[in-house]
Amino acid sequence: MNALSWGAAWSVARRDLHLGFRGLRLLFVCLFLGVAALAAIGSLTSAITQELGDRGRVILGGDIEIAMTQREAGFGDKQAFRQLGTVSETIRTRAMAQPVARVGRPQVVPVLTELKAVDRLYPLYGTLRLKGSAYRPLGVNQILVSEALAERLNVRPGDPLHYGSADFVISDVITDEPDRLGEGFTLGPVAILSLEGLKRTQLIQPGSLYTAKYRIKLLPRYDPAAVRRDWERARATEGWVFKDWKRAAPGANRFIDQMGQFLSLIGLAALVIAGIGVSNGVASYLAGKRDSIATFKVLGATSSDIGRIYRLQIAAVALLGIGAGLIAGAILPLLIISVAGDALPVQPGFGLHPVPLATSAAYGLLVAFIFTFPPLARARSEPAAAIFRGAVDPRAILDRRSLIGMIGAAVVLILLVLVTAQQPVFSAGVIAGVALTLLLLVAVGAAIRRLARGLPRARRPLLRMAIANLHRPGASTVSLVVALGLALTLFVTLAAIQTSLDAELRSVVPEKAPAQIVLDVPAHRQAEFRRIVEGQAADARLNIVPVLRGTITAYGDQRVAELKALPEGAWFLRGERGVTYSATLPEGSDLVEGRWWPADYRGSALVSLDVEAARLLGIGVGNTLTVSVLGREIKARVASLRKVNWDTMGFNYIMVFTPDTLRSAPHTVAATVTMDPRHATAVARAVLAAFPGASVIAVSDVIDQVGTILSQMARAILVAASVAIWAGIAVLVGAIAASRQSRVYDSIILKTLGATRAQLLGGQAVEYALLAVLLSILALALGSAAAWYVIVQLFKFSWAPDWSIVLATLAAGAMLTLVIGMAGSLPLLSVRPARALRQT
Repeated sequence: MNALSWGAAWSVARRDLHLGFRGLRLLFVCLFLGVAALAAIGSLTSAITQELGDRGRVILGGDIEIAMTQREAGFGDKQAFRQLGTVSETIRTRAMAQPVARVGRPQVVPVLTELKAVDRLYPLYGTLRLKGSAYRPLGVNQILVSEALAERLNVRPGDPLHYGSADFVISDVITDEPDRLGEGFTLGPVAILSLEGLKRTQLIQPGSLYTAKYRIKLLPRYDPAAVRRDWERARATEGWVFKDWKRAAPGANRFIDQMGQFLSLIGLAALVIAGIGVSNGVASYLAGKRDSIATFKVLGATSSDIGRIYRLQIAAVALLGIGAGLIAGAILPLLIISVAGDALPVQPGFGLHPVPLATSAAYGLLVAFIFTFPPLARARSEPAAAIFRGAVDPRAILDRRSLIGMIGAAVVLILLVLVTAQQPVFSAGVIAGVALTLLLLVAVGAAIRRLARGLPRARRPLLRMAIANLHRPGASTVSLVVALGLALTLFVTLAAIQTSLDAELRSVVPEKAPAQIVLDVPAHRQAEFRRIVEGQAADARLNIVPVLRGTITAYGDQRVAELKALPEGAWFLRGERGVTYSATLPEGSDLVEGRWWPADYRGSALVSLDVEAARLLGIGVGNTLTVSVLGREIKARVASLRKVNWDTMGFNYIMVFTPDTLRSAPHTVAATVTMDPRHATAVARAVLAAFPGASVIAVSDVIDQVGTILSQMARAILVAASVAIWAGIAVLVGAIAASRQSRVYDSIILKTLGATRAQLLGGQAVEYALLAVLLSILALALGSAAAWYVIVQLFKFSWAPDWSIVLATLAAGAMLTLVIGMAGSLPLLSVRPARALRQT
């Protein structure tokens, strides 16, 4: 028989495939899951990143932004800004909105808002959309409120609203604030008024916490990035924060990058796991084609002919699975965007993103190529007689050409991952972790098989049958261990991540959290503030601290402006941070190194630093730290290191200075008020009556916002991880299907010898139960390690899983795998011995 051409091979493959496509369904499903997951993740990340980039100027409000805290730019600086282009000035502060009492309307509790004052040029880019009319520059008595604020205060256009020392009239309701994302995190709904209107409120006093921003629409001859770099170098000691439109929302970008890393981890793991399912599915399919392959070889077909026929079949189904996965991956982001709603930083429209789709297709092809080599090599290389004996004496044959092909495809896959990854080191770690996990499971499977072979014969028939199944000729123990191990590991990983996120939410609420946080109380009126609070709540406990803002400009001999990149984890070097001073060790801190200064200290500037921050900067007691406060650099010696308990819901500062260092700077004080919640409303009203510029924050509102963010993150993780879970289940189904042919032979022999259906099913149940018990400990270790990495290293949260839930999930997963194994064994019970023996 002459060698078949590719055309003739395809003719044979097509006819055979038409009759037996059912056997390759698992190949289709596994590739579909893996490719769809990666394509959807890549497309969604690209869509959001592209939207952030396309809307960069609108999100930022200009080509560049220069921001400063607790002060405005001087006249000379403003003139310099105007030489660059058109300048729009805004001032943001937190303030309490108080509806003016009206007859027939119930009194409403004041609401904390994000108050934003704008000039007549705002916005430079984009449109401020209103519910009733087009936006026009605001008059001195006008104010705009967001829909959320209008709902909470039960107000509408035309109603009066009180801020500080002034009354305003609501002129309209905001439906879209163009630069909302660029403004960052807020604790309350937004209200917008004019700069002149803000002056009427008298909220801005020396030391008040507010941010002045100058957005510049540059003249065409200026490059935004170059202008930003020049100003950063020139004003490195001023504590100003600079942005350009290409990085308009760094917080949103960091979140997308972080979630992209995690989702890519899930996608890569799901695709590799699906690859194992591909291998099992192809092995099961080719085992069912054993007679056809042997017949082809008896009739003179060469190994190349066999490889060509079945490679074409597998390629056809693989391309269908990959194509379907690409279609699903392109459509899924639209569904995710519509369901996620406000959980996403932006809501991009539908669009095809060729790069992630092409990359996902390449991943799918390479994975199919790698994982179909072993079963194809066996079908192609074994002689006909060996194939006929394969039911009882299967041999794992991988010739050198196939091995070289697998290794080459694996190298290409790894290179593709590293080249296309935003963080190659991270992706390399994921690949290495998955590969080591698979190798470990393969080694465990081989060890279990050897251990079962060496055990003495059990007296109980079912146990003896189960142990024999683990090491008999043709036993698929290694495949089952890999499949079961992956499935159980994924269950543990998901449970540990979910419960750690739940614990993170609970840790936000300490057992004795304060009821309120009060900001912007004049420093010289602390005693009066204390009397007012205690007059409304006699049992109130107050913690009052000075509040300033500062920027670390140098540590030791290193200037921050000269760093090419910030040290890993040193987020506190990015922009201004809270600083304070204290004569005594602050609440919520533990001294771990050095000494606290005397209460009457009057020497040179000293600072106490958070011990973790000191570790990241590589400094300690005796080194120097330079901080710019209100534009003035202060060089202080590190006197002590503190462990800061960030979960106390109190005031926690990385830097605490000696009182003499900062006492003369304009500033306000803030306070936490711990009291019976019944007094909260009365305290808030009394404080605001005496201090119109103060802000009262209900801690429960902060907790609700944090809880919403963590809940959204938990849902995203659950949805993403479910792809890997389904891939793991598909692998298990494939392993069971791949072992079915050899189990059919065992089943008919045992039936011929008088075994009942219950005994056959019982032996299978004991076998799967033994494997599940043996693998549970390993899955617990592997799954916990993977979850720890995601929670601690990726999301920077605390590692606090609920082990009772994790163990319960592991037990439930073991039961589920047992049920799947039993369901896969049910067809064996209906096999007729006479017919099966004739076929065998």
